[in-house]
Amino acid sequence: MIAELLSIWPFLLILPVVAFLYASVGHGGASGYLALMAIFSFAPESMKPTALLLNLFVAAIAFYHYYKGGFFNKKLFLSFAISSIPFAFIGGTINVDASLYKKILAILLIFAILKMLNIFGKESTQLKDVKIWQGLLVGGIIGFFSGLIGIGGGIILSPIILLLHWGKMKEAAAVSALFIWVNSAAGLIGQISSGVQITALSYVLVAFAVVGGFFGSYYGSKKLNNQHLRKVLAFVLIIASVKLFLV
Repeated sequence: MIAELLSIWPFLLILPVVAFLYASVGHGGASGYLALMAIFSFAPESMKPTALLLNLFVAAIAFYHYYKGGFFNKKLFLSFAISSIPFAFIGGTINVDASLYKKILAILLIFAILKMLNIFGKESTQLKDVKIWQGLLVGGIIGFFSGLIGIGGGIILSPIILLLHWGKMKEAAAVSALFIWVNSAAGLIGQISSGVQITALSYVLVAFAVVGGFFGSYYGSKKLNNQHLRKVLAFVLIIASVKLFLV
């Protein structure tokens, strides 16, 4: 185990930074973890369960800080979670061909890149209510791909909330954090039920991600807005996305 950790020491140094930046906007960071694992050539079969496990801890911490700050909208959360949870479980039971998996992940990373570059950073003062069919449709689709690829879905949900004026920025962050948690849990249960095992290394990585996630969500729920670090992360995600398309 020690030799394995020493062989990926650069990964261990970057992991808390990724967790910090994602948690600062209410996300668990799975797309970032998957991008890093792709760059460091982790085995595809270990990437999905590891990312979902890290998501559970970091998203829980992020939700705690945003909830404590008074930004959580229960009605908005339920609009998407009702359909996302069962579909995330279904997606988690499906094993995707490694080549197809990488291509889908590369496409989904584009959402993360746009989010980190603050392309979806505008919030509206005139908010709209989510119609039942809209919440079920959006939640179900995001939930399925969350379980299929190993992300929580917040990196897709929060831009949609802002673009369609369903909530403000910190409100979207709070809702996304819990949305990520329930989808990650459902997806991981689906993974385990299909015979996937979580490696000992994955549990060690949790400790590194939790440190970054704690400080990121704490400062993010206050006033933090570090655009320079987010641009660096966006650059890393771009590299990962290109690599996934080419391999």
